[in-house]
Amino acid sequence: MNRQCILISRPTGVAQAENFAIVETPEAVLGDGQIRVRNAFLSVEPAMRGWIADAGNYAAPVAIGSVMRAIAVGEIIESRSADYALGEYVTGWFGWQEQAVADASAIIRRVTETDLPLSLSLGVLGINGVTAHLALTRIGEPRPGDTVLVSTAAGAVGSAVGQIAKLLGCRTVGIAGGADKVAQCLSRFRYDAAIDYKSGDIAATLTAACPDGVNVYFDNVAGAISDAVYPKLAIGARVVVCGTASITNWDPWPTGPRVERHLLVKRARMQGFVIFDHMDRYSDSVVQLAEWVRSGQLVYDEDILDSIDACPDALAGLYRGENKGKRVIKL
Repeated sequence: MNRQCILISRPTGVAQAENFAIVETPEAVLGDGQIRVRNAFLSVEPAMRGWIADAGNYAAPVAIGSVMRAIAVGEIIESRSADYALGEYVTGWFGWQEQAVADASAIIRRVTETDLPLSLSLGVLGINGVTAHLALTRIGEPRPGDTVLVSTAAGAVGSAVGQIAKLLGCRTVGIAGGADKVAQCLSRFRYDAAIDYKSGDIAATLTAACPDGVNVYFDNVAGAISDAVYPKLAIGARVVVCGTASITNWDPWPTGPRVERHLLVKRARMQGFVIFDHMDRYSDSVVQLAEWVRSGQLVYDEDILDSIDACPDALAGLYRGENKGKRVIKL
């Protein structure tokens, strides 16, 4: 039998444990060209909120009664594919389940970094690290001496963005929630400055932390935090829109300060980033990220939950801010 976490109801806002159920199903039979993967770790992503919403998104919503969409990493234990052999470790769209039967199209890549923890292929060497690297370099276009401002700066993506920007010669400023995460930004992820958005006047602290303005804003939150950032943009600034975590509900559509005048006057550019548009660069990015991890130039934290029984509440806990580092589920 195969234990799976399925979506049983469409949430309003952030999905809660009651929107999911753990079920047991018979093992699926392999077809020609397919593989069976025994998952070792399951990924938990903020983006999952959008994957199960009934509003328009960049991916079709997960169907009610279906296994929750997720990236996982595991070992191939059965193969009817000429391209994949028993014993290989792969990451792919295998879902929240103990075993997955998948076509080759579901595989993202082979995991070849055998000297590094397997779980990293879902975090700093996976979708989070690759998103940080490619979104920053391809859209943010950081230059030495730039001030790079990052929201959710202690998170799985944000912490990597700050460190990569630092490696590229930039001055880094992080925005995080709470004294512990601000301290983590400064001591662990080596930000030059960090701002607690929960404490005091964020506009004033932004001015103090970014006296020459913001050259690159890596936005993971949208909402009131980003509204405070836009007036601080420098001439020619680049805004990378990677997430909208602070907006819990898009119906009705939220309103707020208009950004157009800031973009016009500062001759700034704002562009969204979705990793699915950049899969051609995924493997090359992992190679670079792994080199930085091995050298100690790129550090990471992980928040590891145990067993598939942790799945139903894992996403809600992420939005409650319980995790310190990349959240994964160990099977």
